[in-house]
Amino acid sequence: MSDAPSRRALMTGAAAATLLAPGLAAAKPSAREADMAAIRKAAEAGYDVSVKRIQDWIALPSIAAENRDMDKGADYMMALASDAGFTNVEKIPTDGAPGVFGVLDVGARRWLAIYFMYDVKQYDPAEWSSPPLEARIVDKPGFGKVIVGRGAVNQKGPQASLLAALHAIRAAGKKPPVNLVLVCEGEEEIGSPHFRQIVTRPHVLAALKKCEGVIIPAGWQSPSNGGVSVNLGAKGVVEFELVASGEKWGRGPKTDIHSSEKARVDSPAWRLVQALTTLVTPDGNTPAVDGYFEKVRPLTAREKELISLAAQRMTEADAKKALGVDRWIDDLPWEKALERLASQPTINIEGLVSGYTGPGGKTVLPGRAVAKIDLRLVPNMTMDDAVAKIRAHLDKRGFNDVEIKVSGGYDPTETPEDSRLIRAQLASYKRLGAPATLYPRLAGSWPGTVFTSPPVSLPAGQFGLGHGSGAHAPNEYYVIESSNPKVQGLVGGTMSYVDLMYEIAEAK
Repeated sequence: MSDAPSRRALMTGAAAATLLAPGLAAAKPSAREADMAAIRKAAEAGYDVSVKRIQDWIALPSIAAENRDMDKGADYMMALASDAGFTNVEKIPTDGAPGVFGVLDVGARRWLAIYFMYDVKQYDPAEWSSPPLEARIVDKPGFGKVIVGRGAVNQKGPQASLLAALHAIRAAGKKPPVNLVLVCEGEEEIGSPHFRQIVTRPHVLAALKKCEGVIIPAGWQSPSNGGVSVNLGAKGVVEFELVASGEKWGRGPKTDIHSSEKARVDSPAWRLVQALTTLVTPDGNTPAVDGYFEKVRPLTAREKELISLAAQRMTEADAKKALGVDRWIDDLPWEKALERLASQPTINIEGLVSGYTGPGGKTVLPGRAVAKIDLRLVPNMTMDDAVAKIRAHLDKRGFNDVEIKVSGGYDPTETPEDSRLIRAQLASYKRLGAPATLYPRLAGSWPGTVFTSPPVSLPAGQFGLGHGSGAHAPNEYYVIESSNPKVQGLVGGTMSYVDLMYEIAEAK
């Protein structure tokens, strides 16, 4: 195994102090530096086992949207946690898929909580270059060796890297510098509808209350400069279906009929299209739901300042290339596009399903049409209020028959810039040589609001070095052996979690 680029990138800050000019006596490394060196050696020795841990985990897909292998996924997560040193590991039942909880108490002064998910998105094997559950190791130009598979970067690769950190600490004969609390769910990919039931269990809540904050492992380093974002929050999300049917409408067919009947029979599919067009402006870019913006909090002066700084540090060309787009909405300049990304609530069509969608044509008039919708929410919006406004909006326009079937969601997340967790992340990235950009809000979503809102009320956010991409898409991957000197491989990513633990333990 070779992870030379990772080693070079980590030779910064305190670690670089050991590289002295010729003729000078080498300074004795600090206890932390000595620990880190020993742990890194153990992480390198455990590389093959760590890779296999990711591959084996990918081979077991727990898909909440399909209710597939949820108990198996929870049991596997429990085994992974126990193997990494967590004690009192238990399965937490909910009204949906179970969660997993465990504690690693080494008698340290401070506690850190870790959020994991064991579920993954659906996949179509026909769209992949290699089978999505085989977790093949392939050479990816510009990146090095990567694991390709569903869940590789979202989230099994980064999570397994954190587990590898605990294995390396133990193999080096050390103890984690902080105590750890693990909280895991199996419904993140359907909007975490039951996650609060896990977190508010009295003994889980009591453990979380001891913690400095909560991290979700991440692998988002920029391939151009190795940079990372430290997000002070994330948008909320709501997922639901809008359903128009002849049965509910009282017009049109109750089942699919011959399309020649359209001359005299109403169409539920067109009914749904008409309802959808009322939700947004004609260009589809801005919500037009009555009262939708009344609770939206504008960007603060500090948030605008952070975005302006981010615009100078982040590369617009890289962002467009990663997304496969050439232009932003309204041809906005880079900084304004970033402002819109952080501040704008959205109403998005994920998919439209009605009638026949197979090869060729089939002349039917569908009796039912479904639009799969997601909303992204910004402060101070709430999931319940947003859904209520859409319901009232449709009813006011005569679309009382169009059903709203909510599957999951949660409110936006915010974390204080001056919290110990955020300060520790910034300090750790600086020492590890990764340019860090403080950013107001992740445009994506995760159920961090369960941690940041009462009764938990903790800082929470993403952390980790490494790189992967393709979440929710074909050919999802996670870098394990980097050929890019700016991006960490598996060992470098593993060591970033070790460094953060030490930083939180020692931070003022």
